[in-house]
Amino acid sequence: MVYKRLVEIGRVALINSGPDEGKLCVIVDVVDQNRALIDGPCSNVCRKALNFKHLSLTDFKIKVGPSAKSGPVKKAFEKGEILEKWEKTAWAKKLATKKKRATLTDFDRFKLKLAKQRKNRVLKAELKKLRKEAKV
Repeated sequence: MVYKRLVEIGRVALINSGPDEGKLCVIVDVVDQNRALIDGPCSNVCRKALNFKHLSLTDFKIKVGPSAKSGPVKKAFEKGEILEKWEKTAWAKKLATKKKRATLTDFDRFKLKLAKQRKNRVLKAELKKLRKEAKV
């Protein structure tokens, strides 16, 4: 199994726990085998050392030097259009859907249930027609 997402300077990562959960950051330097120095150019993530257990590495990488300051990191992040690329990924879409579903009210969940039922009835009727045609 070949790993494609390596911990390296310039790797964009998603913070998956803590107060900055769900925000993108960039690995600016590796502190030791357990922690990395991160900086969040787009999502108000302060520059800090964070444990690798709290990071999920993405496929995106920007070109920055070791221990780069926030300015060059932000410029490279914007130049690479990382935020736009991230929003197009299935991972980001799934997180957005999860967040949206968490904010639904009881009535919204009820309407969603009815819509699913209507869709399934239509699908079931079409499938029944296709099966009937296949037998004939």
